[in-house]
Amino acid sequence: MAMAGPDIEQLIREAFPEAQVVVTDLAGDGDHYGARVVSQAFAGKSRIQQHQMVYAALKGQMGEALHALALETAVPT
Repeated sequence: MAMAGPDIEQLIREAFPEAQVVVTDLAGDGDHYGARVVSQAFAGKSRIQQHQMVYAALKGQMGEALHALALETAVPT
């Protein structure tokens, strides 16, 4: 069963409570999502490390209940 957008957002917010998080259903099929996560926790980290931090927050759901996630991460300005 696919993971719902609000569930994705909740997992990310649990790991990054201060973050700005926007999750979008890209295809309207409940299976392909985009997420923009802006967090101070990403400061000093490479883009790869930032993405790994978000994937870790998804608690193993990436590739399982969550099929595809276009991820954009940033540090607040």
